[in-house]
Formats: sequence, structure tokens, C-alpha cells
Amino acid sequence: MAHDPYANPRKTTSLRRLGPVDIAALKAAVLALPEAVWDAENAGKPNRFEALDKTRHIVFRFVDSVRDWRSSHDRPAWAEWRDLLEPVLQAAVMPYGYANGAFPRVMFARMAPGGEIKPHRDANAAAKWPHKIHVPLLTNDKVTFFIDGTGYHLPEGEAAEVNNMGVHAVKNDGDTDRIHLIFEYFDPDQPTPDWLPRVIAGG
Repeated sequence: MAHDPYANPRKTTSLRRLGPVDIAALKAAVLALPEAVWDAENAGKPNRFEALDKTRHIVFRFVDSVRDWRSSHDRPAWAEWRDLLEPVLQAAVMPYGYANGAFPRVMFARMAPGGEIKPHRDANAAAKWPHKIHVPLLTNDKVTFFIDGTGYHLPEGEAAEVNNMGVHAVKNDGDTDRIHLIFEYFDPDQPTPDWLPRVIAGG
């Protein structure tokens, strides 16, 4: 499939498996979360996109503007979860070798049995440059991640970068929840693309 001309040339154009990471402590904490916490965090989330359908989220970090990935902020839940999240984040991104890598968006995404995320591209400009990485914390054999029509299964505890510039979708045809740690990652030392000022200015 054609690569988005505005996307970072370092990004995968399909799926890049980054390898296993230790999710044991993080998974245990996630599975212990009361439903009330999921409901409250999901109600206040900043990522309200139609394609996400009924998928629930707990958002730890988010961009200040959907036009620019270089500036982001911690949300209240980050302080509580930081010690569990950071080891997983850092282990997942080791293959990139960035000296000063940054994480503009970090969240949990929970999809119920029978749930789906409809085919879409991540259209906002802040999603075009960072790598989009998933770490499954809970899944089943009947969860499929589609990228440009090709289906992939992402096993628990294995980090993978997905092509969010391609048309992607998810279906959970199993009988258990699918919970992923999803985050973005970029290299602040990489030169900023020449199109960004136009996007920020609204052009």
C-alpha cells in the first residue's frame, strides 16, 4: 500500500514486532481495576473518535494539540501508574535506539467480547510522525488486528508497532476482553518535517 507522504519515513508500513516485554505486574494491576474506575476514566477521556465505537480507555498522557505531537501533558492517572508503566514502555522501545525518545500519548484500551474498531486511518496530524505501539495485556485467539486488509494476531506481552497511517481495524470475536497498552513514541532529535508549520497554522 502507498505510504502516507506526511508520515515519518521511520514508521512501519505494516506491522513491526518489537519483541516480548515483562507485563506481569502491569497486567495484574489492570485486571484488579474496578469497573467504576474504567467508567469514570472513560467518561473523561480526550480521545473521542467515532471509529473507536464502544472501546473504553484510561488515558495517562495526551497531546496538547492534535496538530502537534511535540507537546503533551500527563493526565491525573499517570502519577498513580507511572512506576508500572515506565518499565514496559522503555522495554518496548529498546529496538529503536533513540537517545531521548518521548511518549506523547499513553493509554489503556479495553474492548469487550464482540467489540470492534471500525476501519479508519489516524487522521490527525499529531499521529502522523510518532510510532504507534501496542502491548497486549489481555487478549484471546479470536482477536484480529487488520492493517490494509491483512489480519494479524498480537499475543500477550509482545510489543508491536502498527501502521496507523494505513486503514486499520480490530475485531474481538472471542469471549474475553481485549486490553492493550497503546502509546506513541518519537525521536525528538529527528528533524521536524517541513510540513508541520503549515499544519499548525491551519494550512
